[in-house]
Amino acid sequence: MMSSAPEQEVCVAVFLFKGTKVLLGRRRAAVGFGTFSLPGGHLEFGESFEECAAREVKEETGLDITGMEFVKVTNDVLSEPKSVQLIVVLLRAVLSDGSQTPANLEPEKCDGWDWYDWDHLPQPLFPPTLEIAVRGINP
Repeated sequence: MMSSAPEQEVCVAVFLFKGTKVLLGRRRAAVGFGTFSLPGGHLEFGESFEECAAREVKEETGLDITGMEFVKVTNDVLSEPKSVQLIVVLLRAVLSDGSQTPANLEPEKCDGWDWYDWDHLPQPLFPPTLEIAVRGINP
């Protein structure tokens, strides 16, 4: 059985906070299955990081965001279930309207969204999110 060639993917992920709680969802995608991750996804050709962030958050959660700021870039090489190098641009944003609640608009990719205390994150975390938490970076 031949394995697929390694891939590189550029993604954008977004830290959304309500007080000290961050929005995370449990992944159903093959890469990172069962881990908790920020909303986000693949950067499309010609798209800015901010455009990607707004589009992905809206597609996944139905939330409108604003005030995007750069936090960090991570570079993670994963080997299961396929070899992939994820270059993830992490942004921080705020909800356009604080009364919005997240919806699970892509149930085939995520078990659902919830708010988790930054100091007591659920486990296991998706590698780019884990890197931020382990390094003690406070987004």
